[in-house]
Amino acid sequence: MPTRREVSPSVEVSGLTKLFRDFTAVDRISFAVQRGEVFGFLGPNGAGKTTTIKMLCGLLLPSSGWGRVAGYDIVLEPEQIRARIGYMSQRFSLYQDLTVEENLDFYGTIYGLESKRLKERKEFILRMAGLLGKERTFTSALAGGWKQRLALGCAIMHQPEILFLDEPTAGVDPGSRRIFWEFICQLSREGVTVFVTTHYMDEAEHCDRLAFIHQGRLVALGGPQELKSREMKGRLLELDCGDAIRALDLVAATEGVSEVALFANTLHLIVNSLEEAGPKIQEVLKKKGIAINSLKPIPPSLEDIFVSLIE
Repeated sequence: MPTRREVSPSVEVSGLTKLFRDFTAVDRISFAVQRGEVFGFLGPNGAGKTTTIKMLCGLLLPSSGWGRVAGYDIVLEPEQIRARIGYMSQRFSLYQDLTVEENLDFYGTIYGLESKRLKERKEFILRMAGLLGKERTFTSALAGGWKQRLALGCAIMHQPEILFLDEPTAGVDPGSRRIFWEFICQLSREGVTVFVTTHYMDEAEHCDRLAFIHQGRLVALGGPQELKSREMKGRLLELDCGDAIRALDLVAATEGVSEVALFANTLHLIVNSLEEAGPKIQEVLKKKGIAINSLKPIPPSLEDIFVSLIE
């Protein structure tokens, strides 16, 4: 018969809360992450993502609520948890004055890998991360994307069953971000549970399930397609016009428009009815000399759903 730890979710929390004096950083959140799942924890900066990860890794005590990681209590059994997880922090935490190989040796030693196993894992990570030939390069000389690959490699030296990644691609170029997510998906296929925080909504498409957090509270939970299929309060339109920034406030004040958000060079707006709001939007912008290139219904993206939820 399997043990409780073998059948339990990789991560499970209920009512998890963290207060810093009068400020509530995390507010009674509850969710579970299944084994081998890529679980995206999404939200803007300051939403409570990093605080949540630190509590789950046993680095920060919750104010109330409870949580289990790998079947162990985050308050009572943090040492057991730390032996079974990998953690890549939001800020680059490797030693800049060590070479690539020296950083891998250092973390392998910390995790208690014996010489033969250390050599095997080091060779695997150098191949996986594309760092072969860079073993003697000082970490400070690596570009941002290479540093992140090295940081991921150090986090999985001991083959953890659960991997926590806190904003792993922040400040990394799009090409490196794509490669990094290929690594994440490969780890998931090998049975590793990946808990990843990000504020890049396009990265969320790679996750099996998502949790949206805003101002410390969980506002949505589900798979990417499930969340995008949720009904929004109104019709979503895309407005492409000559001056989106100047049009933003004008459109927001137009009768029949409930929400407006800037997306690159266009506006996404929610209206009660295209037939009613469309002519009014055109009239308002025409009076201000702003040309409309197109105004059309579009399917909602994850970012649209998130903006609608927090509004």
